[in-house]
Amino acid sequence: MLDLMPSLGTWRPAVSGQRCAVATIVAAGGSVPRPLGTSMLVSEHGDVLGSLSGGCVEGAVVEAALQAMHDGGSRLESFGYSAEDAFAVGLTCGGELEIHIQPIQSTSAAGLDLALLNSAGGSSLALIRRLDAAGGAVVVPDPAGFSAAGSRELSALLGGDDAVIRAAAAQLEPLLHGGRAGLVRLAPAEGCSGSAAGAEPLTLFVESRLPAARMLIFGANDFGAALLPAGKLLGYDVTLCDARPAFSSQVRFLAADRLVTDWPHRYLAAEAAAGRIDSRTVVCVLTHDPKFDIPLLETALDLDLAYVGAMGSRRSHRQRIDGLLDCGVPAEALERLHSPIGLDLGAVTPAEVAVSITAEILASRAPHPASARGSLKDGTGPIHRTNTPKQSKVTPWT
Repeated sequence: MLDLMPSLGTWRPAVSGQRCAVATIVAAGGSVPRPLGTSMLVSEHGDVLGSLSGGCVEGAVVEAALQAMHDGGSRLESFGYSAEDAFAVGLTCGGELEIHIQPIQSTSAAGLDLALLNSAGGSSLALIRRLDAAGGAVVVPDPAGFSAAGSRELSALLGGDDAVIRAAAAQLEPLLHGGRAGLVRLAPAEGCSGSAAGAEPLTLFVESRLPAARMLIFGANDFGAALLPAGKLLGYDVTLCDARPAFSSQVRFLAADRLVTDWPHRYLAAEAAAGRIDSRTVVCVLTHDPKFDIPLLETALDLDLAYVGAMGSRRSHRQRIDGLLDCGVPAEALERLHSPIGLDLGAVTPAEVAVSITAEILASRAPHPASARGSLKDGTGPIHRTNTPKQSKVTPWT
């Protein structure tokens, strides 16, 4: 839903205040085209904003959304694949989706206008929606700082029951802090708004967005110039740093979010000390010069980073390892170093090397080791792999 926010201000049904329904993927299994939290808005006249599956179930979802608006109640629709009925609505990729459909009087009725306002002013945002009959939504402007002690948003959504709020906050906290989407079910408590004896569990769906992860490129050269737009294409906040003003001041690097002239290890240490480095940060060392590389890698390997890679030949790599060991870097820390940098794609040109590096970054953050990932045509099983049959992140509380 957060991805749709920037478009709400110009979407005609939202501007005119039409009734709408929000269709959201709340559970997924097997190979599916879109992740949890992907949403689609359907207006009372059948206008659509967004996509859930690239086309294979959209028509059925629109019909269900129109019916939900007519009936006035929310519903949960399941889609899979039927080999017996070739004409059945389903996912040809073989996966399974559960899609929650919630009618609302207008986009502002569900708090989505507030989310739009926040998303326009900052990149950190979470939207928590109540999926049971009571409905409603709240915006958390700082998901990384969310805690049970500061959960007044949940109080507004759940009716002020302290026990339920504490339980909800405990389950939502890891999702919000990790910038993830997930489904949470809570046993209703007496006195909680919208609950009654024997009622179904309260169901919350959260989707959160943290500020863009950082990519730090060290080395103002042809390879840095090629990696810069590739990193931005993946959504990273890209910094390019080089100690040499004659190199870092070149016009071709101006597209970086930050352009820094400083000794690489000194800049990285200062950013870490200031709290601007986290476990999602990617460091790419392209300077290919020991006087820069060794102190920089010594600093980087002492931090909790998502990826550390360094450019160079096999010979350069062996010399680099010897230099780092001489500096006292533990052998186990060197296991985290991607050197020579990139996947073996036969890359030669700077643009090809940038593809190789970003491919390795993607592979390194996947739940499967890069060494086990090859061409899709040579693999087996679903393309979009999940850890459980239904990736719903349901955590019941009683």
